Amino acid sequence: MSAVPDTPATGLPVLAYLLLAVISFLLFLPGFFDLPPFDRDEARFAQASHQMLESGDYVDIRFQDEARHKKPVGIYWLQTAATRLVEGASGLPKDIWTFRIPSLIGAVLAVLATAWTGARMFGGTVGFLAGLMMASCVVLGVEARMAKTDAVLLSTIVIGQAALASLYLNRHAERSGWAAPLAFWIAAGVGILIKGPIVLLVSGTTALVLAVIDRRAGWLKRLRPLVGIAIVVAIAAPWLIAITVKTKGAFFAESVGHDMMGKVVGGQEAKGLPPGYYLGTFWVTFAPWSFLALLAVPWAWRHRKGTGPVADAVRFCVAWIIPSWLVFEAVPTKLLHYTLPVFPAIAILTAAAAREHFLRRADAPRWGLFSVATVLGAVGFGALTVAVAVIPYLVDGRVDPVAVAMLPVVLVLYALAVRLFAQRRETQGFAAGLAAAAVLYAGTYGAVLPGIDGVWISRQAARTVAAVRPCADSVVASAGYSEPSLVFLLGTDTRLTHGEGAAAHLAENPSCGLALVTDREEAEFRTALKGAEPVPLGRFTGFNYNTGKRLTLTLYGAARP
Repeated sequence: MSAVPDTPATGLPVLAYLLLAVISFLLFLPGFFDLPPFDRDEARFAQASHQMLESGDYVDIRFQDEARHKKPVGIYWLQTAATRLVEGASGLPKDIWTFRIPSLIGAVLAVLATAWTGARMFGGTVGFLAGLMMASCVVLGVEARMAKTDAVLLSTIVIGQAALASLYLNRHAERSGWAAPLAFWIAAGVGILIKGPIVLLVSGTTALVLAVIDRRAGWLKRLRPLVGIAIVVAIAAPWLIAITVKTKGAFFAESVGHDMMGKVVGGQEAKGLPPGYYLGTFWVTFAPWSFLALLAVPWAWRHRKGTGPVADAVRFCVAWIIPSWLVFEAVPTKLLHYTLPVFPAIAILTAAAAREHFLRRADAPRWGLFSVATVLGAVGFGALTVAVAVIPYLVDGRVDPVAVAMLPVVLVLYALAVRLFAQRRETQGFAAGLAAAAVLYAGTYGAVLPGIDGVWISRQAARTVAAVRPCADSVVASAGYSEPSLVFLLGTDTRLTHGEGAAAHLAENPSCGLALVTDREEAEFRTALKGAEPVPLGRFTGFNYNTGKRLTLTLYGAARP
C-alpha cells in the first residue's frame, strides 16, 4: 500500500459507495428477518412503536399501559413509518423485522459516512477501508439487526462529524459554504430526536479539544450557530413541547431526572462497571479489526503534530475518540455499544496507518507490539467464535453442525489475515479478515442463533399458543415470565402477572383465557385455583439470558371444576 499523501485528500467514486453499500447489506442481512425479538430493549422499542400504530397516538410513548419516557420519539416514528410502508405494500402481518429497517438503513449510512469522512481526510483508499471495517465490526453488525436507537444515532453522529471535519480541515480557506453547517445541524436535530444530547456530546467534546490543542476556535463560527440552533429547535422542539404538555412535564422528569441521571450517577439496571471496561471489551466489539487499531497507535502518535492535512486529520480523529471515550468510561452504566460513536474515527486512523504498514519496516517489523496486538485480537475474536459454537450445546444440549463447520473456517481465515498483515500485505489481509467476519456473521445470525430454541422462550410460547388457541382473541396471562418480547409476539393485551393473577385470569375467561406459568409460580397458581384442575395445553423449557435462569413453562387452558 502506498503512503498517505500530505496533500488535500480526494473523495471516493460513486461506484465505491455502491460497492460498500452492497457489502454492508450482505453482512447485515443474515438473520435480519429470522431472528426473534431480543429482550429487553429491542422488544420494548418495537412494542411501543406497534402501539403507536394501534392507537394512532404518535406523541406519547407507551409499553402496554406503562409510559415509556426514556428516549425521544424519533426512533419510534421511523419504526412506525417503516412498518406502515411494508404492511401497506405487502399486506404482511406484524413482524419484528419491519421495525428493524431504520437500524439497517442507519448502519449502512454510518458505513458510507465513515467512508466519505476517511476519504476526505486521507484519500479514497483509506475511506473505503474504514467503511469496510465499520461494516464488518461486531458491534455495528449487532445494532444493524436490532430495532433500537444506536445504529440510527451513529449515522447522525458520523454525518455531523463529517461536516465538522470538513470545516476544520478547510478552516484556512477564505470562504466556506452552507453545505457543512446545514448537514451538521440537521444531523444534530435528528440525533436529539433519536437519543437526546449524545450527538452533541461527541461533536462538542471534539470541537472543545481541538480548540484547546490549536489554541484557536475561530473556525467554529463557520458552523453558523445562530442559524444552526434555529434548525435544531425547528426539528426537535415541536414534539418536545407536545410531549411536555401531554405528560405535564413527566417526560423530562423521567428521561432526564431518572434515566439519564441514573446512568451518569449510578449503575442503572445493575450495569455499574468500573473504568477500563470498554478498553477490555474493545477486542470483541471492534473485532476482527481490534488488533489493527493497537498497531495504528504509533502511526497516529507520529502524525499528531504538524500543520499539513494529515496532521490535521489525525488530530481531529484523536479529538473525536479520546474525550468521548473517557466520558463513556467515567459513566458507571456501561453497555457494550456505548462506545460505538467513536469507532468510525478508530477505523479511519487504522486504515490510514495501514497505508504505511503501521510504520513496520521490513528490516524493523516491531514484533513486540505486533505480538501483543495479535494475542489480544485473537483472544477477542477467537472467544466470540468459539462461544457461537458452544452456546447451542450449553442451552439446548445439542451440537450445531453449522457452528462446528464454521469454527475452523473462521479461525483459519482470521489466522491468514494476521499472517498477511505480519508480511505487510495489507490489501490481502483486509480481504481475509473481511471473509472471516462474513462467514462468522452468516453462520451465526443466519443459522446458529435462530436455531437455538432454548434462548427464544417467547418464540416457543407464541408457537405453543398459536397451535392451541381456543379463540381468535384469546389473551394470555403469563406468571413468572415477563419479558417484553412475549408482549410483542402475543399482543398488547398480554397480562404479565403472578400465579394468583394467572388463576384469576382463567376464572374470569373460562372459554378463551390462557395462562402461561413458570415452574416457580406453579404452586401459587394451583393454590389460587382452589382445587380446580387446569388443562395443560403445552410445556417447554428455556434459558432466560437476561436473568441467567432456566425456566420450565406450562400453557394452561381454563380450569375444570
